[in-house]
Amino acid sequence: MLALALVSAGAFAQYVPTRENLEARAAFKERRLGIFLHWGIYSAYAQGEWYLSTHKLDSVAYMAAAGGFCPSKFDADAWAQAFADAGAGYVTLTSRHHDGFSMFGTRESGFNIVDGTPFGRDPLAELTAAVKARGMRMQYYYSLIDWIRPDYPKGDSGIQKDSLKASYGHYLEFEKAQIRELMAHKPGALWFDGLWDQPEGFDWRVTELYELIHSIDPACLIGNNHHKAPLPGEDFQMFERDLPGENVSTLPLETCETMNYAWGYRVEDQWYKPLKELVALLVKAVSKDANLLLNIGPMASGELPAPALERLKELGAWMKEHGHTVNGCGSTGIPPEPWGVTTRDAHHLYVHILEPSALPADNIIKVNLGSRTFYRKVPSDLDPVDTILEILVN
Repeated sequence: MLALALVSAGAFAQYVPTRENLEARAAFKERRLGIFLHWGIYSAYAQGEWYLSTHKLDSVAYMAAAGGFCPSKFDADAWAQAFADAGAGYVTLTSRHHDGFSMFGTRESGFNIVDGTPFGRDPLAELTAAVKARGMRMQYYYSLIDWIRPDYPKGDSGIQKDSLKASYGHYLEFEKAQIRELMAHKPGALWFDGLWDQPEGFDWRVTELYELIHSIDPACLIGNNHHKAPLPGEDFQMFERDLPGENVSTLPLETCETMNYAWGYRVEDQWYKPLKELVALLVKAVSKDANLLLNIGPMASGELPAPALERLKELGAWMKEHGHTVNGCGSTGIPPEPWGVTTRDAHHLYVHILEPSALPADNIIKVNLGSRTFYRKVPSDLDPVDTILEILVN
């Protein structure tokens, strides 16, 4: 009986992705640029998405900010068009961050943008429709943490007081109900965050969440920002502000990075990475067989910051000319060189010269691909952003 129980438990824990899920994974890797949006009532404070925690604000006063949150200049079609023109393949929106505020209409809490603000509209639903209408996938970030709800056990980052009302089982049912609501919008993926908030050994019961999602839509991809090897039920692996390094799996990979410094809008954070650096982030990610999820922190007004829009236009121009060297491409297995990295598709190898100052004195580079060695002379009139050499390999 014990042996039978162990076998049954092992069978229950085993996750076998469906054909639809595998097809969704392949599509996820085809278009390598994604746009990340950290947007919530923290945007009204203009101090980043962790403001409630880092400044130890009173939660009641913080929640009152919802009464003045009215992003009247939000235009879902304009946002989606800017992302499509930039060459993005998908968009990931924070449906709910650690502060517990829901950026969608939900029956599970009045602390949401439809019922708790004068805005009274559902930007998640509007943006989802606009993004899908332009042929991009829509995905949702969802935090497993809540700094305000009394039924979430206080974690390492929390500000809520220890409460006898803390009941993770009750909180988990709340999460499941919200996830059902989000799944009604048919997202391409759910991007979880927060497993680092509780002590080692805490039972998050994420398997229940994963099984719920896959029971509704087997093709919906699941990822979790826990910085460990993937757990059963997860369909892609992400790396925050880092290229894939340790614990890399065979799942599709993604690295997320910010355009400036903060994730959520911060008024003093006006230094946005130049195009050259953004392109380098993208091609270095693809050279590791990963996507780049590039973050923008929208303002409380509902506008994308002007510098972010400018970078999107610049990226769009680069993608229009060079997108074929990243979309549908992956790793060559060739280690990065001081001068740059390589990507490849089924027939071509693309050499990205990112640091011309690191080239050999004669400008001739050697690329070893398996048993073959290619020599190429890099032109002296280098593109200031990314000089790409194309080598036919098949």
